[in-house]
Amino acid sequence: MIDDDILTIEEVAKYLRVSERTVYDWAQKGEIPSGKIGTVWRFKKSEIEKWVNDRLATNKMSSQYASVEVENIISPDRILFLNYATKRDALLALSDKLANAPQIKNRQELASEILKREDLMSTAIGRGIAIPHVRLSSVTDLVVAVGISQTDIIDFQTLDDQPVRLIFMIAAAYNQHAYYLQTLSFFSAKLKNKELRDSLLSAKDPHEVYTLLLGHDTVTN
Repeated sequence: MIDDDILTIEEVAKYLRVSERTVYDWAQKGEIPSGKIGTVWRFKKSEIEKWVNDRLATNKMSSQYASVEVENIISPDRILFLNYATKRDALLALSDKLANAPQIKNRQELASEILKREDLMSTAIGRGIAIPHVRLSSVTDLVVAVGISQTDIIDFQTLDDQPVRLIFMIAAAYNQHAYYLQTLSFFSAKLKNKELRDSLLSAKDPHEVYTLLLGHDTVTN
């Protein structure tokens, strides 16, 4: 289970990639789990993690799924079979693969920001899935890499204690906030399909993974 660390408004804003004012307004309106210590807002890490997952799970952006086309953001050359015991090694390997995409202009920044985001709050969403994600000014357009782990990655902090086996890494341009959220929500919903998850884990090569992802265009709860 994830540690119940206490986060500041600044830390929550960095994680969600919104302004501190937005987080403050959400807290004031009771739209995000929070509490006050004296006059200062504080947030429990576990509650923010659950809040994010719940928002993704509600599929509030389902009407915009049509704008997320897998073939435009994933290609077989960004699908990697992993065999690492730790999330750090797995994330660095997948980041290195993603950095080969022409949309990524700064390989070192991508790796650094992916690890910083993971240190701040786990990107594991349950069901053996993690969706590490960043928006950076050095990225020109949204792009995704997929990691299929052949072994359990046990040190992701997860809400359901399931080891991570599937990693979908998203990098977007800093001004792509809406598309970035749509893509997060899209994959969160898509990967609820157990048949798809099992098929991905059984796939033998990147082209098979790519075909599976193209072939499951519907969202299944």
